[in-house]
This record gives sequence, structure tokens and C-alpha cells, in this order.
Amino acid sequence: MITTDGLRRLREGIRRGTAHPSLAWLWSGHDEHDAHDAHDQRHPHDQRHPESGPEPHPDRPQIPAPWSTKAVRDLRLVAAGLPFLLPLLVLVTFTKLVAGVCILLLVLLPVLTRAQRSRFRALGDLEIPEHPPLTPPGTSFPMRWLSVVGSEATWRQVGYHVLIGPTLALFGLLGLLGLGAGLTMSTVFAWHGLMPRGSLIRKSGTSAVLDLVLTAIGVLLLFVGPWLAVRTARVDRRAARALLGPSRARELERRVEDLAESRAGVVDAADAERRRIERDLHDGAQQRLVSLAMNLGLARKTLKDVSPEAMRVIIEAHEEAQAAIVELRDLVRGLHPVVLEDRGLDAALSGIAARAPLPVRLDVSLPAPMSPTVEAVAYFVVSESLANVAKHARASRVELSVRQAGSRLRIMIHDDGVGGADSSRGTGLTGLRKRAASVDGTLAISSPLGGPTTITVELPCEL
Repeated sequence: MITTDGLRRLREGIRRGTAHPSLAWLWSGHDEHDAHDAHDQRHPHDQRHPESGPEPHPDRPQIPAPWSTKAVRDLRLVAAGLPFLLPLLVLVTFTKLVAGVCILLLVLLPVLTRAQRSRFRALGDLEIPEHPPLTPPGTSFPMRWLSVVGSEATWRQVGYHVLIGPTLALFGLLGLLGLGAGLTMSTVFAWHGLMPRGSLIRKSGTSAVLDLVLTAIGVLLLFVGPWLAVRTARVDRRAARALLGPSRARELERRVEDLAESRAGVVDAADAERRRIERDLHDGAQQRLVSLAMNLGLARKTLKDVSPEAMRVIIEAHEEAQAAIVELRDLVRGLHPVVLEDRGLDAALSGIAARAPLPVRLDVSLPAPMSPTVEAVAYFVVSESLANVAKHARASRVELSVRQAGSRLRIMIHDDGVGGADSSRGTGLTGLRKRAASVDGTLAISSPLGGPTTITVELPCEL
């Protein structure tokens, strides 16, 4: 059974979270993709000895080899992002037409976002989830447009496409240019040998010292270019994950909704299974026991010429069959009372109060229909609570109040017993609390020593 502990923790996470996270974290912190790559590239038998020095800090940028797999992958990711400089160029060029540019950007926003998701999926090993629909199907176009314009997700995507993405593409371009310049300058000696006589390079007559300096700068750029590309790709991944996908708060809300729906499905399935078992027992085993008891009763009354021992066996079998019928009826009623399905919760609670071994004052007000699953939980909570009172409380009377308050069902069981009820002592309160929690309900108890005891249960009317 899925309880509500996880749902409450997620709701607390949503309340503690922020809808507009700062972008300062983009330039610091550890990128989970980099950590995953570093873990994959480490040989399984390569264990660092304690005396070999401390591990490098995971947040410290590591300069990759110029043609390592990581550098090549990030260079491809950065190069694929260069075409997305266009939104920034358009915005700078047509600054005076702000309204037209904004409308055009909002129209093209889904296309740009899908293109960026494809880029990160294909080249960045990053799957960015899509946003859920802002409006239900069938919503008119003006309402859909207003929802898009007023959505926080829309403006986070605009911020990425107009500011973050193009800016990172510029840094990536610098890294690529640095890599190209490094390749050219580090091979300056080869250029002198490959160029034909009379060319501009051969005529320039550069000195060996200058060639050596250019080569050294080129070798340095071979490391700086990939380093800048890796750093840019790392920040780009974080920015895309934060701005192009659903926000953390929205993800937690969606998770809460999924868990609530899943829990409701499990509860409904369990209730349906109890109903099925109740029908099978009522229509099958119970009917056969009734038929057996009737036959034994008939034999007990009609057979006169049997021995006393045989008659005693028939009488015992008849009494055992009748006792089995009573126990089976109690079992069926405990699985799912028929009166609850036929006449509702009010009549079912009246039956519980009438069968209780002590006086019960009943106050029920249920003006609106409720979920059958919630009605079943309320029935069993009341039934088990009255059984606990009769067994442990030594009470002389019980007051039972069941009322609807808006979308909640409030149940109060008050007795004048000795009090001191404690769920840790196995009085059944733990089971009651779990049963209430199965439908996102709560249970509170007040039971001082000497009494009285009050149990308050609140359940949602609908799941």
C-alpha cells in the first residue's frame, strides 16, 4: 500500500523550493554528466592509494586532452549551438521593433525549444523532459495564447534562447576559434616547408625565435580551446536543464500528482478485490454451509431410529455448521458489508452502533455522496475503534459523530473510559492510523490517564 509519507515530504519540498532559482549556480558546482563521464573513464582496478595524495575536487575544472572523447563531444555540442546565435543577432539588429520581435519569438519558441532538446539529446547525452500542456484539450486559441504568455515556463525558455544560449554560443565560438588558431600556430614550422617558393610566408622570412613563440602559443591554445569548450558545454547543460525543462517545483508537483493517482488506484483495486471476495463467499461457501446446516437440521428432526451415538454426532455437526455460518457472516461483513453498498454509510454505521456491546450515541450528517472507497475506510475505522473501546477502555458509553465539512469527512469517537491509549502498546491505533493514511487521511488521539479518550479522524470525501 502506498502511504502518504512520501507525498508529504514532496509537498514540503515544494513549499521550501523556489520558482525562480538564481542563475549564479550555472558557473559553479559539479555537473552530474561530468561526474558520470569521470566514473566511466576510470579503470575498475585503478584504485587510488591513500598515500598518493588527495582526490581532485569535483568542482575544479579539469583541462582535458585536446582530442579526448570528452573534448570532442563537447566541441560538437558547442559547434551545434552556434546557429542559435541568430535570436541574439535579430534582437540586437531590430531593437526598435521590440513588440514584433517578441511576438515572432513567442511564435517560434516551440520550434527553438524542440531544436535545443534535440541538440542536447543527440550530442550532449541530456534528456530534457517536455513541459506538460498548459491548457486542457479543446481550449480556445485566445485562452491558449494567454496561458502561454502568462506562463513562467515560457519566459524561462525566452531567457535561455535570447540571453543564456547565445551568450554561451559566443563563448563556444571563442573556444573553437582558439582551437583553430592553435592548430595553425602550432604547425608554423610545417607551413614554411609546405608553402612553395615565392609565397608570402616564404618571403616574410620570419625568424626561428618568432616561429618558436608562435608554436608555443599554438600549443597553449590547443589546451585552452578545448577547456573553454568543455566549460561552456557544462554550463550550457545546466542552463538548459534549468530553463528549458519543467522547474523543480513543477516536477515535485507532478510527482505528487502521480503518487496520489497511483495510491488511489491501489486503494480502489484493494477495495474492488474485497468486494469480489465478499461476493464469492456470500454466493458460494456461505450458501453451501446454509444448505449443509439445513440438511443436518432436517436429519436431526426426522431420524428417530438411529443410535444415540449417531444422533449425538448429527447434533454436533449441526451446531458446528451453524457456528461456521455465523463466523463466515462476520468475516464477510468485515471484508465489505453489504449494507454499506446497498444503503450507504449512514445505515452501515447505525448497524455498527446497534451491534456494539455498550451504548453508542450516534450523530451522522452526510448531505453529499462520497467515494465508495472513503466510505469503506470510514466504516472500518469506526468499527475497529468501537471494538478497541469495548476491549480496552472499560467505558460505559460512547459518543460517535460523523459529519461532512466541505470536502472532508470528520469522525469523532469519544468514550468515558480509563484513557491512557497508546499506539505503541498494540491497542490497534497504529492500524487505524495506517488505514486513514491509505486515503490521505489523518488520525489524532487525546487519551490522558483516567480518561476520557477522543479519536478524531479526517478523510477526504473524494480521492
